[in-house]
Amino acid sequence: MPGAETPAGATLPSTGTAGSRCGGAPARPIRSGLRPGLPRQGLGPCCLGHTPVQTPAGPRPARGNSGPPHRLPVAGGTLASLPPGGTEPPTPEEILSLAPEAADDLLERLEREVPVSPRLAKLPTRPFSEAIVFGDTHGDWRSTQRVVAAFLAAPGDRMLIGLGDYVDRAPEDCGYGSVANSLYLLGLASRYPDRVLLIKGNHELHRLVGVLPHDLPEEVDLLWGPEEERYHRIAALLERGPFAAVSPSGVYFAHGGFPKPTGGPRWESEFEGSEEDLALDVGWGECGASRSRRGVVPSFTEADLAAFLKLTGTRLFLRGHDPDLTGRWVFGARCLTLHTSRSYERFGGVLFARVPLDRAVESSKAIAVEHLRDPPV
Repeated sequence: MPGAETPAGATLPSTGTAGSRCGGAPARPIRSGLRPGLPRQGLGPCCLGHTPVQTPAGPRPARGNSGPPHRLPVAGGTLASLPPGGTEPPTPEEILSLAPEAADDLLERLEREVPVSPRLAKLPTRPFSEAIVFGDTHGDWRSTQRVVAAFLAAPGDRMLIGLGDYVDRAPEDCGYGSVANSLYLLGLASRYPDRVLLIKGNHELHRLVGVLPHDLPEEVDLLWGPEEERYHRIAALLERGPFAAVSPSGVYFAHGGFPKPTGGPRWESEFEGSEEDLALDVGWGECGASRSRRGVVPSFTEADLAAFLKLTGTRLFLRGHDPDLTGRWVFGARCLTLHTSRSYERFGGVLFARVPLDRAVESSKAIAVEHLRDPPV
């Protein structure tokens, strides 16, 4: 009803805003086979920072909306082909300068080289000493580049782990951010297939369970022409990432949550069931400490998390998804949420974490959380 308070502090109208890009129908059809009773018209506002009152036009958010605008600046000139450099991945700027034919060449190369991960990725015990872990970037390729710089400072000794949501809602200075950010990260995954792991977030699962806003299809069309197949090729590449990962040091990584235990003989078997259920429980899972209530699946409680960590033999959970928990250890300092997008900086900063891989992680004190500060002028 009018005047109702939302988790983000916005005021929602009593009916959906005409032409709204949030809370309405998905940009692409979603598959059938969802749980009985799950709405099929889209899952509404997907986070605290974005509410259904966003209007489709204009560079500024609509009144009452705490989410970022959706302006797509025009890219610069185009390159006829990929720049030289062998297998080195193109930069975001180079990606945005590609002609359509060169973009197709890049997609073909990525389809050959980006590995297909298992649903649950188990990190190696060696030779890596630590993982650089970043949260939701949402098209903020400038922040992504700064995280990648930390990874590349010692790429032979480190892993790079993304917690999902690489697309949609890019900051204003990251034009076509969904395209640039996702292809940049996929290029890194092709260059360092044993070191870069891109976990799927709910925005990468759009073709399975619809989410809004979903800017990626529009960005692809505006950059390289209305060829729907290019969008599906990028989406399919992002879907190659795992739903979750676990380290031998005792850390579980996922975008949102974890599968509900069914009492099987092996906890790993929980990842062998329905892909739709995994998308909801792991990709859309909400932490009960968050004020966000998307209503897709019940929020997990501290007791739920404790039972899952005990079952899996892990001690900590690193995740994204809920921006209001950014940088906060909750549930007995066993659950940390990271966001690495300036669109959500107001909730707790633009963060990434260093997670040890070569020794047991006994508590949150072993995790170093770093803030991306503004670079010097």
